Amino acid sequence: MTMNLWKNHTLSLLMLGAVAVAMPACKKKEGCTDAAALNYDADADKDCCCEYATQKEFTVTDLGSNVKQVEGETDVDFTFTNGTKWLIKGFLYVNSGATLTVQPGTIVKGDKDSKGTLIVRRGGKLNADGTASSPIVFTSNQAPGARSYGDWGGIVLCGRAPHNQPSDPVIEGGPDASFGGTDANDNSGILRYVRIEFSGIAFQPNQEINGLTMGAVGRGTTLDYIQVSYCGDDSYEWFGGTVNAKHLVAFRGWDDDFDQDFGWQGKVQWAVSLRDPAIADQSSSNGFECDNDAAGNPASPYSQGTWSNVSVFGPLATSGTSINSLYKRALHLRRNTQTRVFNSVFAGYPTGLYIDGNSTQANATNGDLMFRGNVIAGMTTALDVPSGQNWDQAALTTWFNTAGWNNMVMANNSDLQVADPFNLNAPSFRPNTGSPLLAGADFSWSPLTDSFFTPVPYRGAFGGEDWTAGWANWDPQNTVY
Repeated sequence: MTMNLWKNHTLSLLMLGAVAVAMPACKKKEGCTDAAALNYDADADKDCCCEYATQKEFTVTDLGSNVKQVEGETDVDFTFTNGTKWLIKGFLYVNSGATLTVQPGTIVKGDKDSKGTLIVRRGGKLNADGTASSPIVFTSNQAPGARSYGDWGGIVLCGRAPHNQPSDPVIEGGPDASFGGTDANDNSGILRYVRIEFSGIAFQPNQEINGLTMGAVGRGTTLDYIQVSYCGDDSYEWFGGTVNAKHLVAFRGWDDDFDQDFGWQGKVQWAVSLRDPAIADQSSSNGFECDNDAAGNPASPYSQGTWSNVSVFGPLATSGTSINSLYKRALHLRRNTQTRVFNSVFAGYPTGLYIDGNSTQANATNGDLMFRGNVIAGMTTALDVPSGQNWDQAALTTWFNTAGWNNMVMANNSDLQVADPFNLNAPSFRPNTGSPLLAGADFSWSPLTDSFFTPVPYRGAFGGEDWTAGWANWDPQNTVY
């Protein structure tokens, strides 16, 4: 009996040992428990070995003589200080989550050989908030007297506001930056009292960067008191978005002054453009060029930018002025656009208002495209349409002259009684005493009842105040920066 008990006890101990060998003690799984890490392991019990992305930062090189070269891209905030001159080399990217601040009075130049361009990607911000006495200048790196169109790229803002394309496009001109989203109030920063000069370099044939390119930029962005001068492509181009703007200047551009596409639905009050009679683009140069998209598709949101108090002065100071044959129209409204223009003046083009395409003409007929309270002056042909479409010139004329819309045509630019608007060296855009432009503005039209617009009595961009004084520059070619 005793022997059997001993055997049973020994057997039990052996069995327990076997179980212990078969079932080792429970051990915690090691791994990264930080969800922000690149190698986060949701099943890990014991934290170790986390790996994090390295934040990208601009490469800054001191070139001497108080000049710093900046290149690359940044994930962190950076400031261009006004005690230094900054040279942009290549495509300079401000990434999502980062803000590039430019202090008032700062001079920023673009490198020509590397096609220096400032690009703000979706989620990034450019805060360039100058003052009338200390504007911020983005300009050529060439010497005075040697500057020209396309000495550098320009400024590209990409946002998360809506557009009308099937997928989020890559911005034109070569940058690695897409645009678009669903946030109409998206904020890409501030550009105020800013000059952009000698931009518009060609990345490749027919792929130029504009002076200020806006891809789906939202209405949370501030654009006010901006001058684009001597741009090698369009001075301003909107690709979708909802961003608004005030006090825009387009001076001696190469292609179009104000180009609108991909469903831009923002608003602009107070804009002026002035052209060099000798310089125009092979694609035809216009004051306004407005498309819904390249094919004129019935795609929503429609391009329905709303403009008031615009003055467009083209190449024809008088009927005898010799101009580049590539100049075409003060306004080319085409490809299903629904552009709306009020209280404005357009002067000195071969053609004034050109409404192109059956869909665009239908938009005008049904009131989606609006043109009211405007003056067209000094045109070779004031109103026109292409042949073979639903409208002929007579139909456009009847629409233009609709009772109560208060549109008018003046034969000569001198009839406007504006001080000196075609002077390329020192223009004066203010109407003289007695000018018909000093009265006649109407802000009762429903698109203008928005609080964005400030009702004024005058038509065109100027009344008694010259809002370009003190910060704009009409001779950047010879300015020492």
